[in-house]
Amino acid sequence: MATSFISADNTWVLFAILVVIAAGAIWLEQTYQWASKLTGCVIALVGAMILSNCGIIPTQAAAYDFVWDYVVPLAIPLLLFQANVKKIWKDSGRMLAIYLISGLGTLLGGFLAYYALRNYIPEIHKAVAMMIGTYTGGSVNLVAMTDAFEATGDLASAAVVADNLLAAIYFFTLAAIPAMNFFLKKFRHPLIDEIEASGSTDNHAASYWTAKPVALIDIAKALALSFAIVAVSNEIAKFFASVIPTTNFFFTLLNGLIGNKYLIMTTLTMLLATFLPDKVGGIAGAQEIGTFLIHIFFTVIGVPASIYLIITKAPLLLVFCAIIICCNMLVSFLGGKLFKFNLEEIVIASNANIGGPTTAAALAIGKGWQSLVVPALLVGTLGYVLGNYYGIFMGNLLR
Repeated sequence: MATSFISADNTWVLFAILVVIAAGAIWLEQTYQWASKLTGCVIALVGAMILSNCGIIPTQAAAYDFVWDYVVPLAIPLLLFQANVKKIWKDSGRMLAIYLISGLGTLLGGFLAYYALRNYIPEIHKAVAMMIGTYTGGSVNLVAMTDAFEATGDLASAAVVADNLLAAIYFFTLAAIPAMNFFLKKFRHPLIDEIEASGSTDNHAASYWTAKPVALIDIAKALALSFAIVAVSNEIAKFFASVIPTTNFFFTLLNGLIGNKYLIMTTLTMLLATFLPDKVGGIAGAQEIGTFLIHIFFTVIGVPASIYLIITKAPLLLVFCAIIICCNMLVSFLGGKLFKFNLEEIVIASNANIGGPTTAAALAIGKGWQSLVVPALLVGTLGYVLGNYYGIFMGNLLR
């Protein structure tokens, strides 16, 4: 592995770079219109990708592992404290429908990619499971599928690189689609019309994240509850993973689901938010803290996106991922047109599949589609569950 200007063991400098990139991406998003349209998450990802491809920072380091192991799990509950299912079911019902339709595109893409490239990619069923998982929920599903199918380090690294490159390109595409005349003529777009009618030129990201009163006790409650949820979820997941055998397909599926800490923590948080809405949903500052942590995570997932590696060692995986993403896009827009969904709903649903809840919510915020922010988080979080279902099912089916 080539050396970088900053060594992999220089943990504090790497942490500083990750946090500065995340903070800089948020500042750009809230300061400039062009950055608001791209979203801070994409800017953070691209910033890290540039530094790693220029050899300034390493592609692997303990600092990155820390973000995966601790920062991401801590961020998920913080982002879900307002996920009161009873309250928002009405608002997210339509989004859920188009999200599930969009997910069928991911499954179809997995089948097509498998049969197109099965003679060229070793252990392709593992790649199918990993990519269907990540393109239904998010990167956390890719990690879960990598563990579930014991994918080799080379396959996992190449898959992450291909995933990050294609996902970044697709995020740019989705951010641009609402401004394209072709799509504006073919689909209804009430939220875009509402913004244009108001004549607003505000930076929507900056407007959404305006300063709110946050007390010290709010920060204490948010972090204490999030830490507790993650700790309890880890123990519950470890218990089920250890007692449920993996001797057949059903038990393997069950083990992969309720033995997954992300599914447990998501479920626990949503239950608390639903049945204790005033106590949990009323904690100020939780969403802000969680969003900043997720920006750090997006900085990290941009790091391993080595353009050199993907061109020299895994070009077929790039094609593999492109097939799945293109199928998701086609099914999303064709299904959305057939069932008369709005352009904004289709864009957010496809984003929630390919990039997970955080990128979908970030895009909704950046575009000023405030009414779609919480539904984006909800359906994207459901993807954490469905991604493992779909990935394990398809991986075992095509084994």
